[in-house]
Amino acid sequence: MSNVPEGFHRVRAHVRRNPKPRSAKRMSGWMIAGLLAGVWLWGQVFGFGEAPATTSPADPAPVPTAVAGR
Repeated sequence: MSNVPEGFHRVRAHVRRNPKPRSAKRMSGWMIAGLLAGVWLWGQVFGFGEAPATTSPADPAPVPTAVAGR
């Protein structure tokens, strides 16, 4: 059996690095997707403080014009 360096361990026929302790747990992809979906749903239900939609003035009725060339 060969000598394994400090900070590594043998797995079958491979030498692998020892896992490092994590001080803070990472957010998974599903957690991030859930948070984004929650924000989107909040925006759909309650809105994000949108200003009321302003309507443009109605277009005037078309005016008949004289036919050119008579």
